[in-house]
Amino acid sequence: MAEIGPYSNYRLTVRLELANNPGVFARVAALLAEEHANLGAVDIVSATKSRMVRDVTFDAQNEAHGERVIERLAALPDVTVISASDRIFLLHLGGKIRVEGKIPISTRNVLSMVYTPGVGRVARAIAKEPSKAYAFTSKGNSVAIVTDGSAVLGLGNLGPEAALPVMEGKAMLFKELAGIDAWPLCLKTQDPDEIVRIVEGVAPGFGGINLEDIAAPRCFAIERRLKESLDIPVMHDDQHGTAVVILAALTNALRVVGKRLEDVRVVVNGLGAAGTACARMLLAAGLSHLVGCDKEGIILSGDTEQLRACRTDLTACLTRDRPQGTLREALRGADVLIGLSVGNILTAEDLDAMAPDRIVFAMANPDPEVPRELALSHCRILATGRSDYPNQINNALAFPGLFRGALDVQAREINEAMKLAAAQAIAHTIPIGAVSEDYIVPSLFDKSVVPKVALAVAAAARDTGVARRRVPLSDGAPSE
Repeated sequence: MAEIGPYSNYRLTVRLELANNPGVFARVAALLAEEHANLGAVDIVSATKSRMVRDVTFDAQNEAHGERVIERLAALPDVTVISASDRIFLLHLGGKIRVEGKIPISTRNVLSMVYTPGVGRVARAIAKEPSKAYAFTSKGNSVAIVTDGSAVLGLGNLGPEAALPVMEGKAMLFKELAGIDAWPLCLKTQDPDEIVRIVEGVAPGFGGINLEDIAAPRCFAIERRLKESLDIPVMHDDQHGTAVVILAALTNALRVVGKRLEDVRVVVNGLGAAGTACARMLLAAGLSHLVGCDKEGIILSGDTEQLRACRTDLTACLTRDRPQGTLREALRGADVLIGLSVGNILTAEDLDAMAPDRIVFAMANPDPEVPRELALSHCRILATGRSDYPNQINNALAFPGLFRGALDVQAREINEAMKLAAAQAIAHTIPIGAVSEDYIVPSLFDKSVVPKVALAVAAAARDTGVARRRVPLSDGAPSE
C-alpha cells in the first residue's frame, strides 16, 4: 500500500448527506480507515432532526484510489454523496495567472497618455531606434514560455491544451522567484519548422524565450535554430535548467566525499534532452571520465578529448546501434550515477558494484531508478527529483536566476559560461561548513538563490561579450 505523505496531491473533500442516527458517521470513518484514506477535517454544513450534511476531507493515494473510496461511500446505507471536490482542481479553477496594468486608468488624461494619442510618440521613437523597446515596454522583463505539449512533465504527448496549466505554473515561478513576467504560448503544432517560424514571429515582444516540454530529438534542432536566428536568450529548460542544478548538486556532493570532478567516473543513464545536456555540462565543467547509457546500454564513452570536442552536439558521439555494454557493467567502479530515465531499474546490489562513497542522483519521477529505502544504506549521498525527499534536484533553482541575470544585462543569448556560472552560484549558496549528505542543494524557498545566480550570470554575460547593457548590478534584485 502506497504511503500518503503530509502534502498529499490527492486530498478530496466530499459532501455527504447522512441519516441523523447513531453509528452512521462511524461507518464512514471505518470505511476510510479500511481504505487507508487519512481522515482530515470534518465539518457540519447543516442538520435537521432526520438528516445531517457533512463535508469530509481525506487523503487518497492516487486518483483511482480516491474514486474507489467515493464509490464505496456512496454504497453505504443511509449515506448519500452530494458532491466531491479535489483541491488541486479547485486551485486551478479559472487559471492561475492574469495580466494587470501597472498604472490605474482613472482619468481621461491618463488614458490619453497610456493609449492613443500619447502612445504614438513612444511608438515612433521605438520605430526609429528599436532598442528603446527595452526601456519603454515590458519587453526587457518578459519571457515567452513556448511548448508544443509533446513531453508534458513525465506524462508524455498530451497536447497544447493539457500543457497550459503546467506553463501557467512555470509563469508563476518566474514571477514569484525572479520578478519576471512570463507568458505561456502553447502551440497547436509539433512541426519543428512551424514552431521556429511562430517563435521568430512573436520574438519582438519578449526579452527571452523559454522552451518547455518539447520532446527529443526535435527540441535540440528547435533550440539550435532559434539561437541562431534570434538576438535574445533562448533556452530549453528541460535540458539546461536540469543540467545546471545537477552540476551544482554534484559540486557540493563531491565536497562531502572529498573527491574532485576531474578524477571521478560518472555514469549518466538516460540520454534524452536532460541527459545529453547534463553530459555536456559536466564535460564543460572539467569531468574527465564519462559513460552514457540508455535503454540500449552503453552508447556514450571513449576518449575524454573526443567527448569534449563534440560536447556541443553529443549526438555525433552516440552509438545507439552499437551498445558497448549494459548499465550494470557501466556502474562497476563508478563514483557517480546520474539517473534521468525510468523508475525501479536498479537494485541495491547494482549500487554495491560502484566505488566507495558513491553518489547516486536517481531522478526518475515519481519512482526513482532505485527505491530510496533500498538506496540509502548503499550509497553515501542520494538525491532525487522529489520534493518530499532531501536533496531535491529541481530546475526551478536555475531558470529564474538564469533569465533574471540575462534580462538584466539584455543578453543576446544564454551561453555555456553563463550556465556554468549559475551552477557555481547555486552550489555556493550553501556555506561550505553547512554542506552535508542531506544538504547539497539549497531550498527552492531560499530567497538568496535567485539574486546570487542572477549576479553570476550577468557577470558571465558581460565577460563573454553577449551583454548589451554594461551597467553593473549591485544585488541582482528583480527589475521593475
